[in-house]
Amino acid sequence: MRVLFVVTPVAGHLSPLTPLARALHDAGHDVLVAGQPDVLPTARAAGLHAASVGEPFRMDEMLLGRLPAGQRLLQSWGRFSDLAQAADFARSWADHNKLVLPGYLDLARAFGPDLLVGDVLEFSSLILGGVLGIPVVQHRWGVDPLSGPTRIQARESHRDLCAAMGLSGLPDPVTVLDPCPPSLQLPEAEAGTPIRHVHAHGNGTLPDWLRTDWAAAADPGADRPRRVIVSLGRSTLALNGVPLFRGILRAFEDLPGAEAVATVGQEHRAELGPLPANVRLVDPTPLHMLLRTADAVVHHGGAGTTMSATYAGLPQLALPQLADMFACATQLVRAGAGLALETAPEQDDPARIAGALTELLAEPRYAKAAEGLGREMAEMPAPSQIVGDLERLVRRER
Repeated sequence: MRVLFVVTPVAGHLSPLTPLARALHDAGHDVLVAGQPDVLPTARAAGLHAASVGEPFRMDEMLLGRLPAGQRLLQSWGRFSDLAQAADFARSWADHNKLVLPGYLDLARAFGPDLLVGDVLEFSSLILGGVLGIPVVQHRWGVDPLSGPTRIQARESHRDLCAAMGLSGLPDPVTVLDPCPPSLQLPEAEAGTPIRHVHAHGNGTLPDWLRTDWAAAADPGADRPRRVIVSLGRSTLALNGVPLFRGILRAFEDLPGAEAVATVGQEHRAELGPLPANVRLVDPTPLHMLLRTADAVVHHGGAGTTMSATYAGLPQLALPQLADMFACATQLVRAGAGLALETAPEQDDPARIAGALTELLAEPRYAKAAEGLGREMAEMPAPSQIVGDLERLVRRER
């Protein structure tokens, strides 16, 4: 069968979908990723065929232009309510979809898909499915406070666009694939079809020092400091987040029995200034390579990082900045697998970060809960197993 992936123009929105795309390709199906130029590098890194539609979206540039000088997202915007965000996202994507939908429709008609797969904010995929009469599957990123409320709001904001396409309203997906373990997912989230999370952090070359550390980590008798991975995702530093990153790393001055391995690009390193001796800066590296040597993870609450650290069975300190990041943080705390600092003053205080990490590393209950979530994820069906379900779905819809 032919499968067309249609995704919102943010690289991090495509990454969680790429393992399923690869599994479909490896099963012999014809897979094509459709997206604006922003997501094409992610598709190429996953070894997927892709087609460019429309102009670059440049999400980071757009967000940065809305921020006061020197302030990051959380400092400027605070924490929105889920319903307020849902309405705002739905309206924004409705205006955007008016521009890109004609290009997607032309591509889809030429490609002739039997199935469409989209992320939870890509409502163009639902309209395409309705116009072409083919099933649409949505794929969550992880903890999901957005898809249900946003789809409700999108029915109103997309009403005119649907009518112009000959539809009575915005269609629903035939199913929602969910990589989040049930114990971590929001209880109010619509029931989804489980699909195991697979690390999708791009390609990379294994550093020599990490190969040595893998061997040391495998030796239970080795004497080594507790290792904390610090990773703030693709965009946090670019969106005025360097002071936040600097404060996190300086917290390790008060953690003599621990060490930080922090992923940061060369373009931001000069701004960090002097750092504690127990901090190691490394170039952006596929995160799962680092997790094998870790005892805990500090991150921004992004879905991909949260899911990967959870699958690795590691306790987490979440410092959320935007949107569903707060839900990820809240659910980690509720599951007993992590801690969260959710306000800008808390996140900007190295002493608060050091205190949270001290608790996270010292209290065995966090590691025990995290390991339980990891085992739960390991029991979920792999993307390769979901392929058969999608084949049967397409046959049934035909």
